[in-house]
Amino acid sequence: MDRDLRRGSVEMTAAMLISGTIGWFVLMSGQPVAGVVFWRCVFGAATLAVLAAFFGLIDLKHLRMKVILLSALGGVAIVLNWLLLFAAYPRASISIATMVYNTQPFMLLGLGAIFLGEKITASKLLWLSLSFAGMVAIVSAEPAGGYEPVDYLTGIALSLGAAFFYAIAALVTKLLKGTPPHLIALVQVITGAAMLAPFALAAPLPQGTLQWTLLLTVGVVHTGIMYILLYGAIQKLPTHMTGALSFIYPIAAILVDRIAFGHALQPAQIAGSIAILIAAAGTNLGWTLRPPSAKRGLKRQA
Repeated sequence: MDRDLRRGSVEMTAAMLISGTIGWFVLMSGQPVAGVVFWRCVFGAATLAVLAAFFGLIDLKHLRMKVILLSALGGVAIVLNWLLLFAAYPRASISIATMVYNTQPFMLLGLGAIFLGEKITASKLLWLSLSFAGMVAIVSAEPAGGYEPVDYLTGIALSLGAAFFYAIAALVTKLLKGTPPHLIALVQVITGAAMLAPFALAAPLPQGTLQWTLLLTVGVVHTGIMYILLYGAIQKLPTHMTGALSFIYPIAAILVDRIAFGHALQPAQIAGSIAILIAAAGTNLGWTLRPPSAKRGLKRQA
């Protein structure tokens, strides 16, 4: 493994482990969801600006009106994604919310077909069907850990909404090809801070050192540093390695939920989660129904 691959793998692993712990910080902060997301955007924007400037990642020549408007649109989608996902944590548990959230590749698949004319193949339909089966298994499971059935289903719905808005943000990012991703992220979190300021500042400010420390960590570590690590890894790694390492995130979230809150998944939830992860892996890594030998045979015939 060459130096770039090794460094990219470390960066991607670190980014996914950081992402997997955010649920604990959100719940332990004791803050309203809008407040958590607002301070995440504020501290995240400051961290991104400092780090991006330090590493020379900001090139203002890219700040055309189209880039600003599309990045801001993506920022609105990202903020809605965070609001819904964080609201899902206390209703369905960090584990279930994160697993359902991993249906996002299929949301993007549908949006790409509608707006970008991307083809949906038989293999992609297979993974979509498997993901749907996993969703049915999770929804039909009896919620464990004292969760009310109504709250549980609401949490699942919120997670699906979060996945949808993440897919919209990813679609918008595709339209910004060639724009430095750090610049896009910076515009997005600034947009989020402006969007939520009226709601967050109207509520009481966080109290005590612990709450401020938790919120500062969510902004600095889970946003600023995580984005720098993630985008650095994406630039160094081939797509299949990025996709494979991204599954550290849900596994880390499940472990955090189990260790910190004692939430264990029921058998049906485990089966559904595995189905969603396999389907997401098949979509992200480009697994197809046709075996490699058959593909090589067709190429030789051509």
